[in-house]
Amino acid sequence: MAMCSIDAEYKGEERYSKLSLAYATEDEHQRIEDAITECTPKCSLEAMIYTTNISNGRKVIVIEYHDDYNREGGEVFEAIMKKLDITSCD
Repeated sequence: MAMCSIDAEYKGEERYSKLSLAYATEDEHQRIEDAITECTPKCSLEAMIYTTNISNGRKVIVIEYHDDYNREGGEVFEAIMKKLDITSCD
């Protein structure tokens, strides 16, 4: 199996959080989609999820939670990162 090159970046403010997952291959894309499908139902809030192109043929999937008073999004992000075997986040 190829080495995982999914990069994670987290940003958060009061009641807002965002996890960006950058990937290069279709396999990585599918792994991210599977993790999102499995983990986002754990939150009572609906996530805003979108994909954008970045440099060198890579893409990024962004997951955002707004009005997250109880910080449920953080638990979802941790579950997604665990599922993807991501141990560090910028």
